[in-house]
This record gives sequence, C-alpha cells and structure tokens, in this order.
Amino acid sequence: MAPPTFTLRSLLRRRFRTATESDVHGEEDEPVESPERGPAPGGGEAVHATANDGALVIKTHCELPAIARSAHRDNFAVLVHVMAPSMSVEATAERAPVDLVTVLDVSGSMAGYKLVLLKRSMAFVIDNLGPGDRLSIVSFSADARSVIRLTRMSDEGKASAKGAVESLVAGGGTNILKGLAEAARVLDDRRYRNAVAGVILLSDGQDSYSTGYGALLPPSFKRSGDRCLPVHTFGFGTDHDAAVMHTIAEETGGTFSFIENQAVVQDAFAQCIGGLLSVTVQEARITITCSHPGVRVRSVKSGRYESLIDADGRAALVHVGELYADEERRFLVFVDVPVAGAGEDATQLVKVGCTYCDTTTQYSMVVAGEDAVVQRPVEVPTNMVASMEVERERSRVEATEDIVAAQEAAERGEHAAAAGILNRRQEELARTAERLGGDARCAELASELGELGARVADRWEYEHTGRACMLAGINAHGRQRATSVQLLGSALASMPAGAAPPPAMGRFGAYETPVMRRMVESSRMRRESGGRTEEGSSSSSRHVN
Repeated sequence: MAPPTFTLRSLLRRRFRTATESDVHGEEDEPVESPERGPAPGGGEAVHATANDGALVIKTHCELPAIARSAHRDNFAVLVHVMAPSMSVEATAERAPVDLVTVLDVSGSMAGYKLVLLKRSMAFVIDNLGPGDRLSIVSFSADARSVIRLTRMSDEGKASAKGAVESLVAGGGTNILKGLAEAARVLDDRRYRNAVAGVILLSDGQDSYSTGYGALLPPSFKRSGDRCLPVHTFGFGTDHDAAVMHTIAEETGGTFSFIENQAVVQDAFAQCIGGLLSVTVQEARITITCSHPGVRVRSVKSGRYESLIDADGRAALVHVGELYADEERRFLVFVDVPVAGAGEDATQLVKVGCTYCDTTTQYSMVVAGEDAVVQRPVEVPTNMVASMEVERERSRVEATEDIVAAQEAAERGEHAAAAGILNRRQEELARTAERLGGDARCAELASELGELGARVADRWEYEHTGRACMLAGINAHGRQRATSVQLLGSALASMPAGAAPPPAMGRFGAYETPVMRRMVESSRMRRESGGRTEEGSSSSSRHVN
C-alpha cells in the first residue's frame, strides 16, 4: 500500500483549543485556571515564527559537503535536528498547567518500607505542582479506586492530596488493568482540561489478573498520530514485569524507568515531572519537501516516531508530538541525489519545516528550518570531511538497533550472542569516537553498551536486572527522551556465590533536560536534608538518564 499523501496546507487546517470545558460530564473535577489570552497575530491564522521569537529551531546537516557534479548518490544522509524552546527558571511560572494522574500499586508486596518511600516521593511531586496543575491519585491492588478526584494544587488541594497519600494501605494482588482503567475514566470524564496531561504508573510486581499486554491498555491511552496520553511507567524493584511496563510506555508514547535501588525512587519521579512540567511544544510535525526535481526521499530513521513518505517520494512527514523545554530530536533522512546539470554549482536537496502548538499561548506555530544544500564541484577535494553530526547520529541509530537485536537474542536464551552483539558495537563506537577526535557522545554510548553487555551475558543477571535495563535503554533511544535507571552499586544480595557484580549503569543517551536536572537536584537535596538513612546499603548508586 502506498503511503498517504499530504500537503503542508492540509496540515495547517487544524486548530488548537485552549483549556476549556469539554462535552463529557462525569465525576466532578475542579475547574482549570484559564488565563485570558489575546487573539493570535494574523487574525487566528498560524503564526510564522523564528528562533529570535523563542520558537522551535530546525537545522540540517548533510553527510558530505559536496558530491561530484557527474555523480549520483543513493541514500545520501541528511540530518534533521529539532530543538524545542528553552524554559528559564523565571519562565516556569508561565508554563502550561498539567493534569496528572498517578496510578500507584498498593498490593501486599508494597507493604513496609516500599510504601513509606512511595509516600515520600508523592509528597515531593505534590509540593512541586503549581496552583494551576491538577492531580488525581488512583491506587490499585486486586481492584482500583480514585483516592482523590482531579484537584487543583492550591494550598488546600495539596493538603488534601497529601492526606490521600497518607491514607494508602498495602494489601491484595496486582491488577494493573484496573488501575489504568480507573485512570482512563478520570481523564475521559473531565469536564475541564488543562493543556498538558500525563499518567505516572508505578508497580513492583507481576499482574495477577490480566492476560496479554494489549489487554492492559484502555483505548484512551493508545496513540493516534501526534496525539497521545503518555503513561510513564516505573518498575519498582526487581520483581516487576519489565516487559509489561515497557509495552505500556511504548504504546502510549511514555517512558519506562527501572528502579532497583528503591531508596531513590523520588529522584526518578522528579525527573519525570521535570519533563511534564516543562512541555513547550505539542502536536509537532516535521515536514520534509524535496527542492530539486530529481531528489527523492528514500527512507527516514525516526525511531519510535511515526514517519510517512509521500507516494512519489517528494515529501515526508514525522509525527513528533510533545517536546519538553530544551529537548532535541534528530532524524536521519536518506535521499537519492541525481547527477547535476551543466553549470549547477549546488543542489538544493530538501526544505524542512515544523507545525506545532505552543503550549503557553495555544497558538498554532509554523517554523521554517535550514534548507539542506550540497555543493556540486566538477571534482570533490580528496580531503573532504564528513559531518560529525551525521556520523554521531548514524552511530546512535545503529547502536539502538543492536540493543534491540541483543535484547531479542537474550530473550531466546542466547546470552553469549547478545553480549557479542553489544561488544562488537561497543568496539565500533570506540573507533568512531577516536575518528571524530575523541567525541564524548560516542564514547559515552560505547560505555553504555559495555555496561549493558555485562547484564545480558548470563541468564541470572539478565532476568534480575538486564531485561529491565535493556528495555529502558530501548525506550530512551527510541524516543530520544530521558528515562531513569536507579541501580544498586554494590553486589546484589541474591547473586550466586563467587559471581562478580556488574558495573553500575551508565547514561542513556544524555537526554536529560535542564529542567529535569534541576528537579532531580532538588529531590536529592531534599532526601539528603532528611538524613542518609534513606540510602540504606546503596550509597554508591547514582542517577542516570
């Protein structure tokens, strides 16, 4: 079947609504704050903006600066680099408000210190929500209930939310479907809607009631194009079902985090809400249009983001959706470049642009990016240098594909083969880093692959921590978004006698944003100010992204 056709004009016909009363009436939810905003410039039409206006920025990089005039090139790589608007500390007061639903496992296995840590983490979340944000808390075990309706986080609302958290008691089985269904009901039945919405799901065990991953997802949470209600999942401890939690995150556009070191679960929540409280872009769509009549788009490497190529290869589209402040996305677009005409000194390859909704103003924005142009000399210089940006992204994409292949091998019980895949890619990345003058990103990725390789090398370690680490890495690189992996830095208590502990995890692609980092640092300071008893025996663990 040919990919669907589209035009930029058709993409701009859609208008974005401000937070308002919906047509669905269910359980009462508190009204949202609706600050008055003036009409969009241009009488309601899309706003054409530039980086100087604080808008999203798009740049392009060609893999080589020049192609010989008499040569044609298939699968010539063009990197499209997207950067979301920044958010200063002062600007956080003007951010888009959030509707947040937390879905918390209170089954019997959460009793004791786990529940204490969860309550402290939720208190941190509540304290960092603003008066325009709304929070609902859903608890689940064998059944599920809404502990507090969707409530504005005024001083009174925060007090109510903290009281609801303190009322949680552990007991019973684990029914994730019931918890998600209740969260879907809360969100579907809203009479009012904030501009941003999200779900946090934490569970420490295996679902005791549902069969099949698909059955765990209510229809409301399933992605459609660039619209979604992301469910950010947290596997708490080593007994959770990593495959289920990863699947829920992947199917909804959320993130999957693995918290082996339970004492620092608050830091993982902090990173997540740092993102949710800094959404600056929604419904982003990257358009790629061929400029030269002989240029065709062959393929797009877009990871977990849906991409479409027009039937004749003359245009492509990538659905990006939401972006946090300062987040970046990189997509490799492969084009076929024809022989240049006589006297053609340069070939205009593609034009790129983006349409999106500004979450603060709710205006529909249009941004033009840099045109991708390649020079066409009669002969190319022998000392021509390839683009470091393209090489780095190509290496990241290939490494991500190998992480997926290694995880699949480990699932088949082929642990030596899985480790071999990662080790070979690690060696290639080390060579690439050296070729690029000691590139830090490639070196960090090589280190990450080495650490993952240690966690797939045998069945015991893979089932204990490796599967969750691999799936968190696949999720992070596929979405180019920070996830949290909090591991114990000391030997695991249940490790077989004589076995050497694996190294502490490295970083997942350095996707953490400045707002996330500030929120995580705030969490750490809060934990440390309360004494170091929370660290337990895991003082050597560290936060990774």
